[in-house]
Amino acid sequence: MARLNVSPTRMELGRLKKRLNVARNGHKLLKDKRDELMKQFMVLVRKNKELRVEAEAKLGETQKDFLIAGAMLSDESLSAALMMPSRNIEADVSFKNLTGVTVPEFDYKISSGTGDPLCYGFNDTNASLDKAVASMDSMLELLLELARIEKAARLLSCEIEKTRRRVNALEYVMIPQLEETIKYINMKMEENERSTKIRLMKVKDMVLEKK
Repeated sequence: MARLNVSPTRMELGRLKKRLNVARNGHKLLKDKRDELMKQFMVLVRKNKELRVEAEAKLGETQKDFLIAGAMLSDESLSAALMMPSRNIEADVSFKNLTGVTVPEFDYKISSGTGDPLCYGFNDTNASLDKAVASMDSMLELLLELARIEKAARLLSCEIEKTRRRVNALEYVMIPQLEETIKYINMKMEENERSTKIRLMKVKDMVLEKK
């Protein structure tokens, strides 16, 4: 590991030791953060899998009902039935902190109208369309929860990757560099001390010889 290009002085040694302590403490904190993020991420992944399986199964059944309704109705009748909904639904977005990551929360509300989702006349429609529309209406909360979980998991995965890179940078680059540089300065200082001691001994011998 290449050492840092610094002067081998006591002042520099003290500064590097402080940096090493900070780097080690930061490394431990980042590892703890990464581990906690991974725990939260795995919880979200498992929940996401459950919701996605449920949502895909319900969407598959709903799509079948729409296909059956479309096969039995004309395009004009189907478009007319679904053209004017009886109510508007809005999703409110808020945010919460999850292990240092800001993730969204969704909450829906009926902004206007409280009518039945089956707002069309029944003369020109059939039971398959009724079933499909009712199924889609009942899936709103499930789809919003799935969207929330997937977004939170995506944000956590990005934060995990950033934290992992920082942990690796500290563990495999910065801390070894600091340790190598501190070792080098200690060796240079010991070498300088030995050289100084030898010079002093020679001076002493020369003084004694003159006497």
